Amino acid sequence: MTANQTKDLVLARIRQALVAESSGSPAAEHAAIARTYQQTGTLAPEARLQMFKERLHEYDAHVVETGEADLAATIASILKLRGQKTIAVADGFPTAALPEGFTFLNESSLTTDQLQTADGILTNCFAGIAFTGSIVLRHGPGEGARKFTLLPDRHLCVVREDQVVETVPEAIARLAPYTTSPITFISGPSATADIEMTRIRGVHGPRFLDVVLVRQIL
Repeated sequence: MTANQTKDLVLARIRQALVAESSGSPAAEHAAIARTYQQTGTLAPEARLQMFKERLHEYDAHVVETGEADLAATIASILKLRGQKTIAVADGFPTAALPEGFTFLNESSLTTDQLQTADGILTNCFAGIAFTGSIVLRHGPGEGARKFTLLPDRHLCVVREDQVVETVPEAIARLAPYTTSPITFISGPSATADIEMTRIRGVHGPRFLDVVLVRQIL
C-alpha cells in the first residue's frame, strides 16, 4: 500500500467515525460496542476467595482471615504486630469492631497534619476483585474520603466475603449506581518505578496494606 493509499484509508475511517458519531446517541453507541471479554465469574466461591488472597499476596499485601465475631480481636492482633497505637478510623466504620487498648481518631476530626502522623488508617471497602487482587473504595460510609486513604503510611482494610467478585466487569456493574462518585482501586501497597527501574513505595498512597477477609463461616 502506497503512502497516498494509506492516507486515503485513514481519512475514510475518520469520516466514517464522524458520520457515526453524528447519527447515533452516545448511549446507543455504547450499547453497540462488542463485549467479547469475560464479564461474569466462573469459579466456585472458595476458589474465587483463594484467587483473591493469592493476588493480594503477589502485590505484597498481608492477608488475614477471620469471622465476624473475631473481627475486633483480629484487628487488634494486626495493630500490635505492626506496632500501631494511634489509628485514624473512617467515619461510619462500626465501633463494635474497634478493639480496646488503642487510640482511634475519627476521620472528620483530623487535620491533614494529624492524618499524616497517625500510625495508620482503618476502613471498610465497597468490593474486592479476585482476578486483579484489587480493593475498590467508593468512599462511602466506613471507607474514608480519598485524602484519608492516600496520606497515611499504613492501610488496614476490612473486606467481607460477599464483597469479593471474580472479574472487573462484575465490580463495575456493582458500581453502576455510583458513576458520579469518586472511585479508588487499590492493588496492593503503593509502588512506582523511575526510569532507572528503582522501585519506590508510598509515592501515591500507603506503603503497607493489611487486609482482613471476613468469612461467613470459618
